[in-house]
Amino acid sequence: MATAFHYFKWAFLVTILGLAGSFWLGWRYDGTLGAALSFLLIGSVLAVLEISLSFDNAIVNANKLKTMTPVWRQRFLTWGILIAVFGMRIVFPLAIVAIAAKVGPIEALRLAASEPQEYARIMEDSHLSIAAFGGAFLAMVALSFFMDEAKEVDWIHRIEKRLRSMGTIKGVTYGIVLVVVLGFAMQLGTAEQATFLKSAVLGLVVFMCVETLAHVLDAEDEIQSAARAGGLGAFLYLEVLDASFSFDGVIGAFALTNNLFLIAIGLGIGAMYVRSMTIMLVEKQTLNQFRFLEHGAFYSILALAVIMFAQSVVHIPEVLTGLLGAAIIALSFISSLRFNRHQHG
Repeated sequence: MATAFHYFKWAFLVTILGLAGSFWLGWRYDGTLGAALSFLLIGSVLAVLEISLSFDNAIVNANKLKTMTPVWRQRFLTWGILIAVFGMRIVFPLAIVAIAAKVGPIEALRLAASEPQEYARIMEDSHLSIAAFGGAFLAMVALSFFMDEAKEVDWIHRIEKRLRSMGTIKGVTYGIVLVVVLGFAMQLGTAEQATFLKSAVLGLVVFMCVETLAHVLDAEDEIQSAARAGGLGAFLYLEVLDASFSFDGVIGAFALTNNLFLIAIGLGIGAMYVRSMTIMLVEKQTLNQFRFLEHGAFYSILALAVIMFAQSVVHIPEVLTGLLGAAIIALSFISSLRFNRHQHG
């Protein structure tokens, strides 16, 4: 039986290297022990914040990985983590700044290194678009789970039974998300409304494209080889899902520091724990043992989607977002334990 250390050994190693890198970065920037310790502390807080925001991500990843072939599962756990750490935590913020400031990627990198205040301002100005896109995509992910007529297990029976029955109506999930989007858009000024609506609709379109692509690529058809079934489409779905989860953490990180490299270290440490948690959940078949854990993850995703929409109107601390998600998953875990006790009692 594999121990927790077996699953988290690489995450622990990356933590040690990452925190050492944070300390060195602080020393390099200011040359004082105080600055080095400050960078070390911020790197630690960012890692904890990313982990707390990512419990639900790991659970959803594990649920999808169960359906993937061993080859594609391994590809996601190797290539996928590289894309998650380097793509979303470094390339994504640089790409936003490059597009928003109409500069090249090299200039965006120079801004991050030498003008962190200006870099942070551009990122903050892009927050509305990111919140609308991420909120719409994640809302679709959560509602698609609950409004599936084939879903057999309910945690909060009264709510989930009603949602499941609505799943027979074609396109109802898109309709619900659009109504919510319009509700939040009405709270914004005219100029902001257009940006918010455009980004939210793009989030819905991307979800539709990923779902369609996953269905086409992963269709178990005689024409397609067994190696491709349950593979590329699911991989792409998980990558876009990870990107949507990362929006909140990347933007929230700028509330703590303007240093892109420190953000990449802190969030990269957190991403390694998500990978480790995902592998443990799959191999130990934890989702089968705890009946409602998956439900808790999707309720947490729904809460995160609403929070991302709400952040277009009011500021909500990322710590609160992380705590809310963790609390929902903890409740689902406790409910699962009670169910198991009742079954065996």
